[in-house]
Amino acid sequence: MTVLLPEPDLRLIRAPNPSPMTGTGTNTYILGRGAVCILDPGPQDDAHLHAIMHALDQGDHVECIVVTHSHMDHSPLARVLAQRTGAPVMAFGDSQAGRSALMSRLAKDGISGGGEGVDHNFKPDQRLADGEIIAFGSETLRAIWTPGHMANHMCFEWRGAVFSGDHVLDWTTSLVSPPDGDLGAYMRSLDKIEALNARRLHPGHGAPIDAPATRLRALRDHRHQREAAILAQLAGGACTIPDLVAHIYANVAPGLHAAAARNVHAHLINLWESGQLIATPSPAPDAQYTLADKAG
Repeated sequence: MTVLLPEPDLRLIRAPNPSPMTGTGTNTYILGRGAVCILDPGPQDDAHLHAIMHALDQGDHVECIVVTHSHMDHSPLARVLAQRTGAPVMAFGDSQAGRSALMSRLAKDGISGGGEGVDHNFKPDQRLADGEIIAFGSETLRAIWTPGHMANHMCFEWRGAVFSGDHVLDWTTSLVSPPDGDLGAYMRSLDKIEALNARRLHPGHGAPIDAPATRLRALRDHRHQREAAILAQLAGGACTIPDLVAHIYANVAPGLHAAAARNVHAHLINLWESGQLIATPSPAPDAQYTLADKAG
């Protein structure tokens, strides 16, 4: 489905994959006219591929395909589009690129992420560095590494607007699910995006965000409130993740508790890294967590 946007030379094709995790579906963008860039091709779906190709004008030539991150709702169609158009696929790296040492260790220990699933087959033709400029025709796009939702997540700056992928959404908070997600990195990346002073954000799902600073502040405040709620619960004694989810997300539908548990785990890891918690025996999903000043 092609969606009209308040932006010249920008086309949005929404993938037919609505869900509680993807909202109305994944946003695929076509930037420019003539020489164009396709951003976030979306899931492997023949109807979506047809819609993207149909949205191209007769005089358009796809110069590059850029991917914000390699979740199954964003990246799988990239390879098919590359074969169809001859354009290279560009991204920060494969699905393990950018992971911290701790997240790599957790992954080695068998902890898996959640959400829409990781595209383990994803490999870009060209790896992008933080701040790298991509040229297509007379246009330029700047790649900005913003780990947090996923370690290889990038945002892209174009004509003063920023394509924020799944890091900043208008309708919900981003899932941060270790080991692919990292809450400490997520918070730092919010600061990084705010420093760009974008006039508008175009997210990976949902509608454009016309007040970026307000939305970024709300996302930051939400995470601080979640952290405060976790610390308040732990003040009463040691807890497991199911204990915390049962109390903090008591008013949330049970079907969303698995995603809530992954977000809680991300907060606990971040608090453990900063020395505020003790995890027994390790910061794993089945660990027992205790405030450091109450241990012993």
